[in-house]
Amino acid sequence: MKMNRRTALKATAAGLGALTFGGELFAGAEGAQPFGPEFPNLESLTTGEWWNKRPPANSKKKSQRGTEPPAMDVPRDQVIAFAMYLHQNGVLKMSAQLFPLKPGEEREARLEIMQDGSWQEVARGEILYPGWDAHFRVENWDGSNDVPYRVRHGAAAMFEGVIRRDPVDQNVIAVANLSCNSSRTNGPRTEIVENLRKQNPDLLFFGGDQTYRHTEHTAGWIEFGLQYRDVIRDRPTICIPDDHDVGHGNVWGESGKQSTIPGDADGGYRYPVAYVNQVQRQQSWHLPDPVDPEPVNRDIKVYFTRYVLGGIDFAILEDRKFKTGPAGKIPQMGPRPDHINDPSYDPHSIDLPGLELLGARQERFLEDWGQDWEGAQMKAVLSQTAFCGAVHIHGTIDNRLLADLDCNGWPQTPRRRALELIRRARAVHLCGDQHLAVVVKHGIDDFGDGPYGFTGPALVNTIYARWWHPLDEKTGPNPVPNSPLPWTGDFLDGLGNRISMMAYANPEDLSDERKRADGYGLARFDREKKTVTFECWPRFCDVAQGDSAQFPGWPITVAMADNDGRKVTGYLPELRFGDLVDPVVQVVDEATELPLYCIRVSGNRFRPPVFGAGTFRVFCGQDRPDRLIATCLSPSEMPSDGEPTFFMV
Repeated sequence: MKMNRRTALKATAAGLGALTFGGELFAGAEGAQPFGPEFPNLESLTTGEWWNKRPPANSKKKSQRGTEPPAMDVPRDQVIAFAMYLHQNGVLKMSAQLFPLKPGEEREARLEIMQDGSWQEVARGEILYPGWDAHFRVENWDGSNDVPYRVRHGAAAMFEGVIRRDPVDQNVIAVANLSCNSSRTNGPRTEIVENLRKQNPDLLFFGGDQTYRHTEHTAGWIEFGLQYRDVIRDRPTICIPDDHDVGHGNVWGESGKQSTIPGDADGGYRYPVAYVNQVQRQQSWHLPDPVDPEPVNRDIKVYFTRYVLGGIDFAILEDRKFKTGPAGKIPQMGPRPDHINDPSYDPHSIDLPGLELLGARQERFLEDWGQDWEGAQMKAVLSQTAFCGAVHIHGTIDNRLLADLDCNGWPQTPRRRALELIRRARAVHLCGDQHLAVVVKHGIDDFGDGPYGFTGPALVNTIYARWWHPLDEKTGPNPVPNSPLPWTGDFLDGLGNRISMMAYANPEDLSDERKRADGYGLARFDREKKTVTFECWPRFCDVAQGDSAQFPGWPITVAMADNDGRKVTGYLPELRFGDLVDPVVQVVDEATELPLYCIRVSGNRFRPPVFGAGTFRVFCGQDRPDRLIATCLSPSEMPSDGEPTFFMV
């Protein structure tokens, strides 16, 4: 039977069940068990006759008490839980999350902005089911002014905030690095929100595990929103889901295949495509449009993209979606396929051909992003987890592992490719997931030759603690001078990757909620000095005390140029760019045809560094390296008269 959309919705209301198209459930398909009878527990608290359902009673176990989500049945003038937004290149995108609605209530939300002294409606959005989320897209957005907004539903429900202007004239841009919001500790996040509002970051980055309510994402997402909405409501927010958000302990997406074993280490997703897409839609729809929107297998959507704020250019990655699962690909060398504790294990033995990390599509994106500097003075990469295994002890203080494959340190060869692409742009990397705050300098071929990475702490660390604790309890070579921490310096992680440990924040006492090393990070990008400062703040600190309130070892300030730590062997002749000011310069090794780096330089002259012998082509342009301007030999191949060979094109 051929149905148009209106007919389909009427049919659903008449009890024909949830109709789907392309893996997405139609809005209005409000029957029970929308993901089918084989998944009765998915979204059970917010579907069907949800108002007659209650979360399970408190567990008798002390460790599980107080873990229920908030009530879903709220006064009807409070049904808009929260909203988050971004705007870029004249497009505003905003997502609004509602509590579940009841039969007969309007299935549409409205976005209004303050304009010329009065509220003007600028968009309407259908409230989608399951999920109860609505979305607004406004074209021709003027990002140069702060604009009050309100999302409305019905006659009385309202959520208000401010759409901030793009701070293009602001020298320092502060980014909050936030992840791992334990649902085992429910209730408000008062101390975190109050501190963040005092510090007033320009951008919030929620890097994953916003909720751990695996089969009840909407209830968990609403809970998260209630906890953080008073800092979300009035500033741009990037939000990307991680494994627990889609109902996994760990996830290796393998381009969208179906996982089939407990723990899902064979790769793919456990729950239906519609559920995965719903989670991504609720958390990430408001991101700039994906740069390569083609879905992966089974029509699972993608969202990796680029966002520029205040001259800082962020590549937003999905470092779970394309990654290979270990089960069946490498020998099992521990109690589970992703944990290795065999003392005879060789890290090289698991770095096999064909294993993926970011996948070819995201690698192509990073390559192009690194050469496109429109609107950008500095660059950063945002993703879920770290490009190393900077952890020794997992879960409990007596559980030491040689290696954990649930990080971006494995597979090692695609890890190297990813870091090389990040290094070319002299970008830093911000992430979460590991429940242990660390700052490392990655090594690719040598210690310290790669970019810096800052893994933020867990916002609330009651799920799975971790520790940095070398077995021999010795400092590594090249330790951080005058650090208050005993185990900084150069180390190999459990996967054989080179890392230089700059700082770490181990839990002191998990039984004391003030000593679990939970909290959040801040990264302050200074466009004038071309530096980034990493800060790490305990959950219960008083930020008014300044740097002394941070975890020991922080703050750490690094020069953006030092994200490329290769040893400079010489410099090519000075280039002069005439009328071009602060151009983009790319140096390409003629022998390999690969770029060494592509950066925006200051002024209108620059002497490019190189890292070995060879012939190099130099390209430049205002925002992209679109003109070949010179071909020259490295200083190690200078003629005997000492003058470099310099071929102008």
